[in-house]
Amino acid sequence: MSEAGPDLVVAGAGGGLVAALRAAQHGLDVLVVEADPHHRRGNNTSMSTAMIPGVGTRWQRAAGVEDSPDLFVADVRRKTKGAGDERLARALAEVSPQLLEWLADTGLPLSLVTDFRYPGHSVDRCHTVEGRHGTVLLDHLAKAVSASPRIDVLVPARLVDVLADADGGVRAAVVETPDGDREEIPTPAVLLATNGYGADPELVARHCPEIAGAVYHGGENSRGDALRIGAALGAATAFLDAYQGHAALSPKSATLVSWATVMHGGVLLDLSGRRFGDETTGYSEYAATLAARPGATGWLVFDRRVHDACLAFTDFRQAVDSGAIVWADDAEALAKATGLPAGEVAGELTVAAAVARGEGLDRFGRTDFEAPLEPPYAAARVVPALFHTQGGLVVDGAARVLRPDGTPIRGLYASGGAAAGISGHGASGYLAGNGLLPALGLALLAADHVFHRTTEEGPR
Repeated sequence: MSEAGPDLVVAGAGGGLVAALRAAQHGLDVLVVEADPHHRRGNNTSMSTAMIPGVGTRWQRAAGVEDSPDLFVADVRRKTKGAGDERLARALAEVSPQLLEWLADTGLPLSLVTDFRYPGHSVDRCHTVEGRHGTVLLDHLAKAVSASPRIDVLVPARLVDVLADADGGVRAAVVETPDGDREEIPTPAVLLATNGYGADPELVARHCPEIAGAVYHGGENSRGDALRIGAALGAATAFLDAYQGHAALSPKSATLVSWATVMHGGVLLDLSGRRFGDETTGYSEYAATLAARPGATGWLVFDRRVHDACLAFTDFRQAVDSGAIVWADDAEALAKATGLPAGEVAGELTVAAAVARGEGLDRFGRTDFEAPLEPPYAAARVVPALFHTQGGLVVDGAARVLRPDGTPIRGLYASGGAAAGISGHGASGYLAGNGLLPALGLALLAADHVFHRTTEEGPR
């Protein structure tokens, strides 16, 4: 690191590590600042299912999947009911094949998910790693960062301020350690990759009241730092009411009972023993739907076929290993095991199986059951959860933070939950991967922009 300071300071060692690696490959010096000493198991990247949407990738071509930025943007438009940021969605779609192939070229073993499709994606475009868990992704990035001589990592430490020069551009980052010591680090560029504000109950209650009572299942340092720092520099914000929820968190295992259980044919019952909606609309919006039910809890019901299909997910296997799954030979035994009313449970399973066989229409409009559930039945108690917020600082297609008039704040970038994403308002616009694609894609775009700007401007 030169006496003039790093070329780039990255705040957050989750998806922001992509920016650090990319910038270092460009020959830039980078400082990563991370508040959580246990971030490799405690931030949202590590807690994800590592699903990264890619549009027009080599894996899609090999599988014969036809995809395009236009199709991705159309999916975002449909899922967000026209409220999503299509400008940013297109930029992310266009960079996604480069991002994924770059990750693979760094040694990350990626594959295309073809055994089921998450709600809202019209083609198979989610790419992931073995075990379908973010720890594999984050461990790979962290090891690569550790091996780079151009990247320094300061942990635990928090970016508490970004100082501007007379023209309003970035001139320094202010970093604070747990003992209260502060250091001003000269730098021309800062990437805010600190996620959103899900760990701040007051901000959640203000912007996302319908999910405020749910379990927060995300990084404990997601406290809205980017919002505070960006506001001081005059940044614009958008979609602060947007978030990713999940309706299938097991309170016993504290892991997800994968929503793939639903997409393979499972159903969700409330405490009355009855279904209460179309589960395939999406796991994010269904979190608030579950939160509004009596007791804010329910039982996810599936069978042996679904169970075996979901063993590819590390989270699901952890739920199984924890004893969160109960088994029953028939509907009456299932009702006894779950404490739900026997008549209602039997009735719902009978009706759902008939619809799955094509014998009538679902009263909630669900059209995809994959196959009828058959005994023995499995069930897991689930509660709604907030995973992360989706609103934040407005950025352009190069991840530059913008002012309300649309001009960029020189040297300031944002990615992931620190940036206003592509999910529109609320939870219903969330597509699987709308967290990781902006986290990794915007980080890559930021690093490339810093490099090109440095090349044009020359050494500091």
